[in-house]
Amino acid sequence: MERDKFSVLTRFLRYVKIYTTSEEEKEEIPSTPRQFDLARVLVQELKEMGVSDVNMDEHCIVVATIPATVDPNRAPSIPTICFIAHIDTSPEEPGENVQPRIIIYLGGSITFPGNPELVITPAEIQEIPVDMVGEELVTSDGTTLLGADDKAGIAEIMAAAAFLMDHPDYPHGIIKLVFTPDEEVGHSVDKVDVSNLSAAFGYTLDGDMLGVIEAECFNAASGVITIQGFNIHPGYAYGKMVNAIRILRDVISVFPDDIAPETMKDHDGYLHPAHIKGAVNEARLDFILRDFDHDKLQAKITTIKDGIAAVQQRWPRAKITVEFKDGYRNMKEIMDQNLRVIEIAEEAIKMAGVLPRHKAIRGGTDGARLCFMGLPCPNLFAGGMNFHSKKEFVPVSWMEKAVLMILNIIEIVAR
Repeated sequence: MERDKFSVLTRFLRYVKIYTTSEEEKEEIPSTPRQFDLARVLVQELKEMGVSDVNMDEHCIVVATIPATVDPNRAPSIPTICFIAHIDTSPEEPGENVQPRIIIYLGGSITFPGNPELVITPAEIQEIPVDMVGEELVTSDGTTLLGADDKAGIAEIMAAAAFLMDHPDYPHGIIKLVFTPDEEVGHSVDKVDVSNLSAAFGYTLDGDMLGVIEAECFNAASGVITIQGFNIHPGYAYGKMVNAIRILRDVISVFPDDIAPETMKDHDGYLHPAHIKGAVNEARLDFILRDFDHDKLQAKITTIKDGIAAVQQRWPRAKITVEFKDGYRNMKEIMDQNLRVIEIAEEAIKMAGVLPRHKAIRGGTDGARLCFMGLPCPNLFAGGMNFHSKKEFVPVSWMEKAVLMILNIIEIVAR
């Protein structure tokens, strides 16, 4: 691939330097105004390419339309497709002042100039079932995450768009490009108007390893357990104090150690106490539940309910409440009814000279939510590895292959 033509690396290096970290527990969308900084760049670049139909709304959602180039009489028979990536980066690690660097991996450990204690070991590299020796990699300096999640996806979609606009004879139907905020805090598609997109199906570019297709994910639920205790001077607390912190110890025991994220893999689900805070008079535990099987997720909810009821019996003078919230659902339910969308991705990846790799997402994806909003939408590789970590990196050739994959999808659909 001619790098100057597709410019995916140049775009990626530009985008990761723009600070777009989202924030938890914010009601407004976007959760951080800084996400508009990248959104405005994307709008400007798309217009400079010659894309005339570009819009950014008050929620930082960018939607662009590349019109069909096939014969107008044939265009209505070609499905409209969309490609989606998210603007924000994870709040779990610093995302400001990202300093990307390019290295050639020659084997051994990968170290970071800004953080000498941070190392990607050879064992970690060897876990990747692709030969990394000789690959050109982009990492941060080790003081921040890189932002390949999901600025690699953005750069790939933008590079593909630039190619289409530079080649008006390249036959294709209507293409929609969608860039959204707040994916990392669970609100990326809250304000997306799927009906207005008028797309038959789409693809999120938010996966990791070369060749990956993800059309299956967890079912998700979350919840909050609140303990109301009673505080009094500890010197006069006999028979009166109800210490919510002590009760919290029993609440945590409701979450089994052998059904935890750190002990589960592949298609295993888990129960996960994620955050705690408290004092004598009140304590709170936030948790998440995950399982690929819907019935098993419901069984996990029952486990929590029964466990908390038992804790309440042990501490009758406390008031313990548990509230559940539904999350995303397993997209497999929808994708099994739209197998052609997956087959197109498989063919496009093979055309790029890559082996398709099917993987179940041990997490969620915008595509999962979009599936249940009426837009079948599997997740495809963007090339980034070690998401949400200062060890994040992306091979340049993987991003270039992703651009080819996008163009191949467009070609296949036009056929």
